[in-house]
Amino acid sequence: MLNYCKTILSKVSFDPYLFRKELIKALGYCVPVEKLALQNWCYREYGDQYGSILNEAFA
Repeated sequence: MLNYCKTILSKVSFDPYLFRKELIKALGYCVPVEKLALQNWCYREYGDQYGSILNEAFA
């Protein structure tokens, strides 16, 4: 599931609204261990671009 979530987030990364929407959905799909891996990946890949969205989602 984690790889699927990464794929979707990569495809919608052009639009902040879609990125936020899909990130929230992805967090609902993932188990706790995957959430931590997803968080690390998101901050590494999109921290500069969507830092405020990530902070909100992972708070």
